[in-house]
Amino acid sequence: MFSAVVLAGERPGGSPLSRELGLKASVLVDVAGKPAVQRVIEALSDAQSISSGVLCGPVEQVFRDAPEFSAILANSDFSWLAPAAGPSASAIKGVEKLDQYPVLLTSGDHALLTAQLVDRFCRQALETGADIVVGLTPWAIVQEAFPDSKRTVQHYSDGAFCGTNLFAVLNPDGLAALEFWQSVEAQRKRPWKIARKLGVGFLSRFLLRRVSLQKALQRLSEVTGCKADFVQINSARAAVDVDSVADQKLAESILCMESQTG
Repeated sequence: MFSAVVLAGERPGGSPLSRELGLKASVLVDVAGKPAVQRVIEALSDAQSISSGVLCGPVEQVFRDAPEFSAILANSDFSWLAPAAGPSASAIKGVEKLDQYPVLLTSGDHALLTAQLVDRFCRQALETGADIVVGLTPWAIVQEAFPDSKRTVQHYSDGAFCGTNLFAVLNPDGLAALEFWQSVEAQRKRPWKIARKLGVGFLSRFLLRRVSLQKALQRLSEVTGCKADFVQINSARAAVDVDSVADQKLAESILCMESQTG
């Protein structure tokens, strides 16, 4: 069984979405009658592969000022944990707080997450034999399903993929990848240091889209000292997080269509 960490931190001053909608936290954005974070907690609670977990964020003052959080957690096996400074540090803090493996990492704005997606990803992640696993959806699938949606796309020599905000830390060695993520965050204003870690030649080939996905994961494994792999998720909804009003409308349209056809 997996435990789970749901990242729900909020940048100082709030995100553009929370400011635009007047929310205490962006993960409280309403998606078809429920806050996004509630949908995430419910999906994880319904998943057969998840036993319990922590909601890492928002900060204590926001958590206490927004009673919705306590209400959402009251009917679950999840507890609140104060976030650290930044998503990578919060992920590490959450994993270390749980102190049991394997651990699923996801985000509090993943409003279209389902128990079926979670169970399939967890099962396939275990089959990789890796230390850390990321879920990726082919860009072609996302583009075909939601042609007008703006998503972040990772380009490789053998294809393009969208992230899914699903990560599996399968054992303590997988923390090394999270620590590398933390170092990248800390040095984002000094990109030459990141290039030095990855290798200038590798980074140049990557930017020119001459590196395959497996080669990129191999390089990450070499740099971090842990084995990284991926699971392909052939579901466009897995690539949708709700961090804008446009995403909110997209998620609601998907849920509305499902309710009409279900």
